[in-house]
Amino acid sequence: MTKLELIQNVASKVASENVNKKQTIAVVNAVFEAVKEGILKDGHIAYPDFGTFTVKTRKAREGRNPHTSEPIHIPETNTVSYRPAPKLKAALNVKKADAKDAKKEVKAEKKAPAKKAAPKKTK
Repeated sequence: MTKLELIQNVASKVASENVNKKQTIAVVNAVFEAVKEGILKDGHIAYPDFGTFTVKTRKAREGRNPHTSEPIHIPETNTVSYRPAPKLKAALNVKKADAKDAKKEVKAEKKAPAKKAAPKKTK
């Protein structure tokens, strides 16, 4: 989902609240700015039923320049890690399980030989 699609999705959900698209854009931008500030200030942000964003440190390591195969030093860096909430994770897995079951049923139908009609008895 792109930023524009997210804004359109949010706008459709709050249309009954008389919120226009310009206000929706401001709210979406404010939410992401608040998330960014929370991560920078506290090192983490948790949203129930969605997940937790935390700052992780990657250790310094040695790498190779792919063009010259020369060893290079890669410094320690900070990055953001996301861990989904159990409810979100469960919802994702339910959809996958349902999709797998549906695919199995379709394959089974294709593989099953077509039943022949019983021959008609003549007198």
